[in-house]
Amino acid sequence: MPHAVLNPPNPFDRTRIDFRDDHIDVEPPLAKLEVFEEEARSILSENQSPDVGFRFSANPYRGCFHGCAYCYARSSHQYLGFGAGTDFERKIVVKTNAVGLLREQFEKKSWAGDVIALSGNTDCYQPLEASYRLTRGLLEVCAEYRNPVGIITKSSIIRRDVDLLAKLDEVAQLRVTISAAFADDETGRALEPWASPISRRFETMKLLSDAGITVGLSLAPIIPGINDSSIPELLERGRAAGASYAFLVLLRLSGEVLPVFEERLDRAFPLRAEKVRNAIRDMRDGAMNVTAFGKRMHGTGARWETIDQLFRLHVRKLGLNLSEGLEHQPTTFFRPGKAKKQLALF
Repeated sequence: MPHAVLNPPNPFDRTRIDFRDDHIDVEPPLAKLEVFEEEARSILSENQSPDVGFRFSANPYRGCFHGCAYCYARSSHQYLGFGAGTDFERKIVVKTNAVGLLREQFEKKSWAGDVIALSGNTDCYQPLEASYRLTRGLLEVCAEYRNPVGIITKSSIIRRDVDLLAKLDEVAQLRVTISAAFADDETGRALEPWASPISRRFETMKLLSDAGITVGLSLAPIIPGINDSSIPELLERGRAAGASYAFLVLLRLSGEVLPVFEERLDRAFPLRAEKVRNAIRDMRDGAMNVTAFGKRMHGTGARWETIDQLFRLHVRKLGLNLSEGLEHQPTTFFRPGKAKKQLALF
């Protein structure tokens, strides 16, 4: 499904071309996939915010082919000189030395075996993973060093690694969160156009659960007027597919994510777009664009309270555990030691 180049203004660039400008009489080019290989300086990002459920994350890719309209990572692509719109979806940076960097980190005396989240920014199982296999390489290193891992993904490519995930689960501790916030493939396709279909995600969850891997469901984001009424159905499908925990995150539109989301919203849901905007404002103190990170997961007002109660009621009814984010607290994981090196024969 080819689409034209469309990026909101990058605040770090002094010049730009807006093909929607009345003075530019040129059709925008198609946004084609461009892959940029780099040797990164580091692979782990450390987070110190209490609003995020993990401390360390590994991101083998920058940008994401899935093209989710609401993705909070879009703004970070601008630091690379790219745009937060179609550039984020089609100009993908690959950290080719990611696996070696993680091994180096594990060899440091300072490394204490904290949980590693894959990934904190973009999907570690986006389509390029099928050929680059960087996420699988990172998981192999984690299994070797018995380091605990938490994965969150929308992609069915994770099925390829079920053997490795089962091995990792035996020697460390692992949980895989499948993100599926929409009840049907059509709605999912409208806002997450190149991610795996919603139906495939629940099939993937069942496959992982049957392999003995702890799986959970992420309802992220909740967009009032689009998917808040689907919460009971999604939780039931998750439970039937083997989910043991669930969490939800209210839509957050920071920086240049807002214009990308609004353009997609108007195109996909023209008849209810304004009602959705009003509902978002009701839960975000009258604003569409939330800048306070502490408001990432929670909203305000009567409608948000109804959504939160609906979620918690069905979580209890289905016997699911509540989770506040991607990871368990680190104290619930094993504290791994170094990988044992083979003794020399002579």
